[in-house]
Amino acid sequence: MMLCTGLVFIMHLGFATVETGLTQSKNTVNILFKNTLIPCIGLLTYMLCGFNLMYPGFEDGDSQFWFKFAGMGISTDEAGVTSAYNVGYTYWTDFLFQAMFAATCATIVSGSVAERIKLSTFMVFSLIYVAIVYPVAGSWKWGNGWLNRLETPFYDFAGSSLVHSVGGWGALAGVLLLGPRLGKYAADGKIKPILGHSMPLATIGVFLLWLGWFGFNGGSVLSADPALVSLTLVTTCLAAAAGGVGAALVSTIILKKPDLSMALNGILAGLVGITAGADQMSPVDSIVIGAIAGAIVVISVIFLDKIKIDDPVGAISVHLVCGIFGTLAVGIWGAKAGSAQLMSQLTGVAAYALTFVAAFVIFFVLKLIMGLRVSPEEESEGLDIGEHGAAAYNITPNH
Repeated sequence: MMLCTGLVFIMHLGFATVETGLTQSKNTVNILFKNTLIPCIGLLTYMLCGFNLMYPGFEDGDSQFWFKFAGMGISTDEAGVTSAYNVGYTYWTDFLFQAMFAATCATIVSGSVAERIKLSTFMVFSLIYVAIVYPVAGSWKWGNGWLNRLETPFYDFAGSSLVHSVGGWGALAGVLLLGPRLGKYAADGKIKPILGHSMPLATIGVFLLWLGWFGFNGGSVLSADPALVSLTLVTTCLAAAAGGVGAALVSTIILKKPDLSMALNGILAGLVGITAGADQMSPVDSIVIGAIAGAIVVISVIFLDKIKIDDPVGAISVHLVCGIFGTLAVGIWGAKAGSAQLMSQLTGVAAYALTFVAAFVIFFVLKLIMGLRVSPEEESEGLDIGEHGAAAYNITPNH
């Protein structure tokens, strides 16, 4: 589990490079700064309050199972570092593994609001979202809250809903309040592509994320059980592969030429799609789920562009849309498939949609207090100069 924690940690480098590669070079320092600070903030807030909000110790006698707080900070007794806490891992292992998940949630938001959001506003949003919204929502399932106590318990193995859709709902709220980047949509309704500046960086990022998913899903077995860990990693990888192929084929059919960014997002879509049920699926199930997720992400990216929702990296399509699909997939394929499970999965999807309301309120209040968007001049010049007074690339123009 500690090895898996390290693999989830490396996903932050993956997010940083994907977001940087798919956006303009003039905003590189800004994106890297956000992706540097988010894991720092995530770890600290999860230590202060997040862990005890997410795992508050709901007991059978509690009057409600949607909110409880076990107190500030983290500490344990001697039992916390022995098998009395859990067979195979300690209290400290549990904290650090879960803290890595918490930090990934706000990173998802970062890519969607890139190139136009004020740095200070985004950092305050991330602080609140990771410290309070994500852990409270997570407690409903992983903390043995109300979703885990349904007659047929809601199932989300490694976080298609708990991590990915919660991040995706936050991203959607931010994008709706921010509006599109300057020049993205012409007055006559035409879409003007704003190309990313480094496809090598984006590709490196996707492969780092795929590598990190070995820890994300493999570690979520919460034991070194060879049978379950190996099955989980096989289904995870097959879904990623099928997602890449599915997205490549569908994007080639629709766009008439193979699109690298679509294929890359297809891999991520397959990974997000399998995450809710990676331990429940057969190899064939996982290929089907991955391929469908790959197709869905292409259609979703094109559709969101058509309705003028400007998401520079496609994070809403990958994490929210495919997160919802992956959550529902548990009720359609695999060992838990059935109408009762599907209804529980739908209940969970609806419950996590409440995080959109929370994110919208946080962003809206911050917009009133701090402002949400940089000035048009700052956006045109680039956030690197406006927000940081520094450029990522020290390139001297040829004379």
